[in-house]
Amino acid sequence: MFIASAFAQTTSGLASSPAIGIIVQIAPWLLIGIVFWFLLLRPQQVQQKQLKARIAAIKRGDKVVTAGGILGIVKKTTDGSANIDVEIAPGVIVSVVRTTITTVTDEKA
Repeated sequence: MFIASAFAQTTSGLASSPAIGIIVQIAPWLLIGIVFWFLLLRPQQVQQKQLKARIAAIKRGDKVVTAGGILGIVKKTTDGSANIDVEIAPGVIVSVVRTTITTVTDEKA
């Protein structure tokens, strides 16, 4: 009794066209991807670009933090060099690889 009426119904509206049906199914996933990119990936890319520019512009007297958590003051740097000399305690100067720096401040010691 119910089965006969179920077969008799037809589809109507947006789902009747296969192309529109696919678009309706894919649209939420595209929207989620776009929101994910704008909220998570884009800000991180901008932040990394700014950090890369600050690392390239390091000068003597800048305070830096390395990836290992070591705080120090830049004592010597050479443009194009991969290493920077950082004073981590009075009289203790270590050579640090430029790419391990995670934070740069312009505050003078």
